[in-house]
Amino acid sequence: MRIIDPHTHMFSRTTDDYEKMALAGIEVVVEPSFWLGSPRTSPDTMVDYWENIISFETERAKKYGIEHYCMISVNPKEANNAELATKCMEIMPKYLERKNVVGLGEIGFDQITELEEAFFRKQLKLAKNMNVPVIIHTPHSKKLEGTKKTIEIIKEENCDERTIIIDHNTEETIPLCLKLDTMAAITIYPKTKMSPSRAINLIRKYGIERLLLNSSSDWGEADPLSVPKTAMQMKLEGFKSSEIEKLVCENPYNFFKQSKNFTHRL
Repeated sequence: MRIIDPHTHMFSRTTDDYEKMALAGIEVVVEPSFWLGSPRTSPDTMVDYWENIISFETERAKKYGIEHYCMISVNPKEANNAELATKCMEIMPKYLERKNVVGLGEIGFDQITELEEAFFRKQLKLAKNMNVPVIIHTPHSKKLEGTKKTIEIIKEENCDERTIIIDHNTEETIPLCLKLDTMAAITIYPKTKMSPSRAINLIRKYGIERLLLNSSSDWGEADPLSVPKTAMQMKLEGFKSSEIEKLVCENPYNFFKQSKNFTHRL
């Protein structure tokens, strides 16, 4: 089965993970920008990070037959440093033009601060001006509040909802997202986000048409194989192979082909 993981942070993973992912059927990964675990000391560190995921990670993935794309952004946590975020946004447009950069993300809310909202809006405007897809991060705490505010901002900024993924959904947020024309993503990250069984219950309830599955694997107790493992569990529970492949391959493919830089072909 062909699999695209539309949100995974390979910067934090080992080369062995790429090999396991390839063996499990993952053909494509998309790596959004994320917080590295400690505050950045200057915009130069952001540039180094963007260069890493644009070039080095692409080459690491290629050795195992995986196509690696990435997305560029000021992460919600980093938005709380106004000086850093402002300087990074000044140089961001040229990075969004780079060969394998397929959009802007992840952006959104962490603690739902005024600065987070300000840079969330600025980056939505930039994405609209540059006609690139967006991944939005919903907060780990106050998720329902953050998701409602996210939806309000998407509407106020008059975004093309079809170019947006709202990520890290739970049982309480996914029906809100599906009222829009966005894609609603479920992160399979059992300790802090969503288990395969909970995800499958949501898939049964809401269907597969506008859902995505991702691993968001990072520094924590994440599993870069969580998408293929969930796909396997779906098969054991009676889902058709065609349904599973639509969810884990065709849906992310159809979303990211909106980017001129997404060159993968099924």
